[in-house]
Amino acid sequence: MTIVVTTPTGNVGSRVVQVLVQAGVRPRVLVRDPDRLPPDLLPLVEVAQGDLLDPGFVADAFKGAESVFWATPEAFDVPDPLYDMVAMGENAAAAVRASGVARVLQISSVGAELRQGAGLIDGLARNEEQLAATGTDLLTLRCGYYFTNLLGMLDSLREGVLATTVAPSRRMPWVDPRDVGDLAAARLLAGWTGSTVAAVHGPADLSWDEAAEILGAALGRPVTAVQIADEQLRDALTGAGLSEVAAAGIAAMTSGIPDDFEPEQPRDFRSTTPTTLASWAYGTLRGAAEPSTEE
Repeated sequence: MTIVVTTPTGNVGSRVVQVLVQAGVRPRVLVRDPDRLPPDLLPLVEVAQGDLLDPGFVADAFKGAESVFWATPEAFDVPDPLYDMVAMGENAAAAVRASGVARVLQISSVGAELRQGAGLIDGLARNEEQLAATGTDLLTLRCGYYFTNLLGMLDSLREGVLATTVAPSRRMPWVDPRDVGDLAAARLLAGWTGSTVAAVHGPADLSWDEAAEILGAALGRPVTAVQIADEQLRDALTGAGLSEVAAAGIAAMTSGIPDDFEPEQPRDFRSTTPTTLASWAYGTLRGAAEPSTEE
């Protein structure tokens, strides 16, 4: 059984690879830089080096595969991330058709069901449509807000601020990417028929105020959720070197979703995963947020 895995060094993809290898599968991992893979993993996987924006590479990498784990890489440092997301989706769909891949598991996001207006999530919505049009057995996982997004907010968290462009009282599903990887690997190993959309909502819906309280307890300092304007976030992102198009796309991933939005897939036993924000914050965020002692 050949299972292709994209983004094998990402938060979700790396976990998928680990679980597959532990289950005795030798996955084919698609990666631009093999040096980013753990050295002790290399003998256990088949490495295909290339870029998902290269249609020839993707077509060759899918040959002979029974299943594909497809996660569109985040590339915020390019001029137009949405354009690249759609281009990669086109390459994936063409390769699925050409190779006759039986099953594709796609990582998407809560909010993709809106189809437009949600910034870079619109790219995932387009990927859903591209892969569905191939006729393969498609399982789409629409995931909540990743805990790991907080790692990009370390400077403000050290100052006691959890910044958001939405009302701090707004609730949404928060999820650990490792749990997404566990669920994805389990489904890849078990197989499925037909096409469906499922949710991965994490252990609970949290408001930004509730998240700030949890993070403050883990970090040992008060943290307050503070609403900022879209313009402030875009200015901060462009100041960090991102293009205006990329900055606008990132900002709209939260502010582009209406306050009264309800995910198409409701929370139930299947969509609820175990790792809490508190346990993740104590185990991962706390160490990362400690001030550097280097001079």
